[in-house]
Amino acid sequence: MTQKETTQVKMEDVRAKADEKRCPVQKSLVFVEEFLDGPMCGKCFPCSMGSYEARVRMRRLIDGTATSEDINAVKRISLHMEVSSMCKKGKDTAKYVLEQLDSGVFADHVSGSCSCNECTAHMKYIIIPEKCTLCGDCLDACKDNAIIGEKKKKFFSGYMPFEIVQKRCTKCGECMKVCTFGAVKLVSARETAEAEKVGA
Repeated sequence: MTQKETTQVKMEDVRAKADEKRCPVQKSLVFVEEFLDGPMCGKCFPCSMGSYEARVRMRRLIDGTATSEDINAVKRISLHMEVSSMCKKGKDTAKYVLEQLDSGVFADHVSGSCSCNECTAHMKYIIIPEKCTLCGDCLDACKDNAIIGEKKKKFFSGYMPFEIVQKRCTKCGECMKVCTFGAVKLVSARETAEAEKVGA
């Protein structure tokens, strides 16, 4: 008897773990991954093939490389699973994903936004110059060396303002936690792209 057979994962546990996430895309991915790792028996084609394909498509949505075709594929797979899966577990997985698809958040991910601010590829931390006092608390808190700029010193002027280098930023959020002046803001990648177009 294998470990998987002795420690069977219940669908209630799968749902509970998925519901810990805020973003519907993240919820769906966790549900499918937990289903693949535990309850799925792999005896029917819709589950054994469809779930793996759906997982690939959801990961694209989360990492910002998806298109509307990925959403269509997830929906198509889920509808097939709901009808054709041989067991209730497969049907329940499909129903859960279809519920999350109804939220409309999947489409936002294709356009570069996660309204729940849970998918890091779709968000950026920025420093608002008008609110920044050059105290340097964010600089000290950043362990990724993603913040550049100079701390303010008495009787000196001409400082280089603080800025977050996006390529280095791991989006840990520590800079926002330590800033008491509200100078660090979390924005969507789409929002910053649109602002850059206006400023160009």
